[in-house]
Amino acid sequence: QVQLVESGGGLVQAGGSLRLSCAASGRTFSGYTVAWFRQAPGKEREFVAGISWAYGRTRYADSVKGRFTISRDNAKNTVYLQMNSLKPEDTALYYCAATADSMVPLTSGAYVYWGQGTQVTVSS
Repeated sequence: QVQLVESGGGLVQAGGSLRLSCAASGRTFSGYTVAWFRQAPGKEREFVAGISWAYGRTRYADSVKGRFTISRDNAKNTVYLQMNSLKPEDTALYYCAATADSMVPLTSGAYVYWGQGTQVTVSS
């Protein structure tokens, strides 16, 4: 069983930056792909970025490419999402999730473990 805890959300002005963290407890991230999803009010949960365990393969949603960077620190058992040039449309509840699928799937149904989420609000 993997427990995931997100942190780092908050209120920021458009053009600003935030770094989200996803820490694992219970067992390590070893062997797991970890991804960030987000869900805005009235919208479906969507994939933002993901990183595999092996080779650190990354995938990004088109809407965040060039602005967001996902990374992992295996020694700290933590995955990060650096978010730059934030826009009001990035406002959402951000979740991290984990799966044993090394292909970094884009669909939420492929992920087994989920955190509780951290709120990101970008003001215009």
